[in-house]
Amino acid sequence: MIAIADGGSSKCDWLLFDGNQIVHTHTRGYNPLFLTPDEISNDLLTNDLFANIGREVHQVFFYGASCSTASLQDKVKIGLSKIFAEAHISVSHDLDGAVYATCQGLPGIACILGTGANCAMWDGKSLIQETPALGYILGDEGSGSFFGKLLLSRWLYRQLPLHLEKAFLACYPGIDKDEVIARVYTMPGANVYLASFMLFLGQFRADDYVQDMIRMGFSRFIDVHVWRYKGYRDLPVHFVGSVAHVFEDTLRQAAKSHRLHVGRIMQRPIEGLAQYHGIPMHAH
Repeated sequence: MIAIADGGSSKCDWLLFDGNQIVHTHTRGYNPLFLTPDEISNDLLTNDLFANIGREVHQVFFYGASCSTASLQDKVKIGLSKIFAEAHISVSHDLDGAVYATCQGLPGIACILGTGANCAMWDGKSLIQETPALGYILGDEGSGSFFGKLLLSRWLYRQLPLHLEKAFLACYPGIDKDEVIARVYTMPGANVYLASFMLFLGQFRADDYVQDMIRMGFSRFIDVHVWRYKGYRDLPVHFVGSVAHVFEDTLRQAAKSHRLHVGRIMQRPIEGLAQYHGIPMHAH
């Protein structure tokens, strides 16, 4: 059995294939910057599917957020190996997964807009990354954590329009500055906490103020990341992630104003990864 995983910081999509049947399941995200190997393996055991068939899996392809160095990849590999004890385990960066899922071997630029944000170009032979991923404090422009941080700061500064301020307080009763400061500065998972406020922005995505905020963030992402690639206007620019999916219309507007040729927009690239690894998607 083969297991393929595409994981961000918030959630992870899994696809398992036994030669005949495809099974989908989901877990939390396993970002090695914030989780230990034991925390990864213990959480996997809460999924009944993995608890029951972990030893039947002989190959695992895991693409995950922050899995960009050997040491971080090893943390995830150790956690996975406790569940998939008989498997050969390959751990790669989620950016690699985004490239494989969207470009499908052809030249293009692949962007991640989920809890975090990232970007790379595939020239047909190798992956090229011009800008580093700086995380939710220094970077992640256009991501869920970026917009969550922007929403919270505007609310705390009393900069939101009155109708959005009232809606925000109705959606998050009892929230106050002390709670926000504690969750962001003293507790683990601050990036996921910040990104959780995309639910609110998604509910009001038709609001002009929200659209302007999202468009500004997407333009910032394009300015900082996409424009750094030589010939970017001649290549399809693909996007994966929940933020890209939910705000697709606004993303296309921002891309058009920057004269980008938008390629694929995928909420979850797991099926593109399955195709890349030769799994027939007509299997049931």
